[in-house]
Amino acid sequence: MDTDLALTVGIVLAVLSVPSLLSAWVDGRAPRMGAIMAIAALGLIVTALIENPGGYAFNQVPAVMIKTILRLFD
Repeated sequence: MDTDLALTVGIVLAVLSVPSLLSAWVDGRAPRMGAIMAIAALGLIVTALIENPGGYAFNQVPAVMIKTILRLFD
């Protein structure tokens, strides 16, 4: 998997896991799905940071995500 794609999917999963975690917390349920999504997101982000030779600077992340999304439409 491309490191840019792993970073983008990891960030999207992390954002999507937050409502699931909050919903489970408010309802008093165990946050199983949210926790699985958060762990997968963390794994993808860490993999992307380790596998990319130069790493990613914080200010590069939006450009990387836009470039990855635009690749889908080419």
